[in-house]
Amino acid sequence: MPLDPFLLEILACPEDKGPLQYLEAEDTLYNPRLRRRYRIVEGIPDLLVDEAETVDDAEHERLVGLLGGS
Repeated sequence: MPLDPFLLEILACPEDKGPLQYLEAEDTLYNPRLRRRYRIVEGIPDLLVDEAETVDDAEHERLVGLLGGS
């Protein structure tokens, strides 16, 4: 289930307060600055810092590629 576009505009990383990138196909919000992935569970973003996943270099590159970056 895709997130509401308005919700995506106002969501921010709870750690650095910057914008999050939405990866709909993976039910994930991603902060490339901190390399932190936040899961979306049953349509609800889980933005608890303690439950976020820090990704390794390979996964970061993969996620950035999905976002269209380099």
